[in-house]
Amino acid sequence: MLIGAVDDHRSPAVQLRHGVRVQRFERDVHGAGQMFVGEHRRGQGIHQLGPPPQQSLRPCHVDRGAHRRRMPVPDPRQPRRVVGRSLAIAAIVWLTGQLLVVVLPVAVAALLTRALMPVASRLRRVGLRPGLAAVATLLGFLIALAGAAAVIGVAVAGELDDLGPTLSEGVDDVTDWLVEDGPFDVSRSDVERWREQAGDTLSSFVGSGDDRLVSGAIITVEVVVGALLAVIVMFFFLKDGPRMFDRAVALFPVRRQPLARRVGGRAWTAIGGYLRGAALLGAVESVIVGGASLAVGSSLVAPIMLITFLAAFVPIVGAVVASVIAVLVALVTAGAVPALIVAGVAIVVQQLDNDLLAPIVYSRALQLHPLVVLLGVAVGGSLFGLVGTVFAVPFIAVVLNGIDEARHDDPGAQPA
Repeated sequence: MLIGAVDDHRSPAVQLRHGVRVQRFERDVHGAGQMFVGEHRRGQGIHQLGPPPQQSLRPCHVDRGAHRRRMPVPDPRQPRRVVGRSLAIAAIVWLTGQLLVVVLPVAVAALLTRALMPVASRLRRVGLRPGLAAVATLLGFLIALAGAAAVIGVAVAGELDDLGPTLSEGVDDVTDWLVEDGPFDVSRSDVERWREQAGDTLSSFVGSGDDRLVSGAIITVEVVVGALLAVIVMFFFLKDGPRMFDRAVALFPVRRQPLARRVGGRAWTAIGGYLRGAALLGAVESVIVGGASLAVGSSLVAPIMLITFLAAFVPIVGAVVASVIAVLVALVTAGAVPALIVAGVAIVVQQLDNDLLAPIVYSRALQLHPLVVLLGVAVGGSLFGLVGTVFAVPFIAVVLNGIDEARHDDPGAQPA
């Protein structure tokens, strides 16, 4: 009876025992999920049909429902969490815009601290107290900054004032070409209207986020106060930065402190990678584009190199703007053919930077898709003007690196 009830599904294992070919197999009886072991000897039928001996019994239980995919039960609190987080982000953005006079110096101090922290750390390792190391680092930075400003001022003296009229003349030449010889049917009035709209947009973009008209005296006071605040904040960051970070991590629950420490370290590394990469790429681009402008006979080479270097801190967008400026200057001061040569050199440099140098220089610190950079710069400029354009990319790099580190969190990690 039992033999006839055996299902025909079997998993044989053939072996030789005392010269006899023995085939061991497992059979599922009545589909009940309990596996029986049997032996089949050639010409002798089935033997030992039943459970295997206890000493060689291995668990063979088959869970018939294990393959079924269980659908997750939706959390009724999830919509409220999404709405709450969205409102919190909107509140942070609004508050940042209202306190931009304070937030901007702190952000500048954080970037400069990241660049100067290796120097302060080295001074502490040689025996200086944290306060003295911070003061020495800060004074050295200010002296170097003053020296660089003096050298650049001498190089661009008399040329920077000519840059604006030269660019305006270059735009006039492009306008004449569009109206007289261009492939598009446009009139001079249309071009003038577009120029006025672009000028208004640029003025509001460079101005404050709430479109208020601010006098030059107020702007000067804000710049001076912001610079002093940035220097003071940078001093305390250099002096007490590690201790501040430890106290910030201590605010999290104990089981979350290792993750918070890793996320902070990853964000700090991302800022350093951004600064090093932007400075190196800016130096390479400024030398090549400036050399090409000088070779074709263009003037205002020093301002072009300075703008190209500073524009590298706004990836993609800054390089395009700097290249357009270099081409317009070459068009006015050297002619159409030299302008085309400068444009070709700028395009080749951008391709080499994006495809060859940038992945090596930035490494994992700033692996951002160009579309993410463009949208981030556009959103930052729309919300906070020129300040948002400059700080959009490092902010996105910090956020995405922190999220990536949090996604790799080990639930079984022991708290530090």
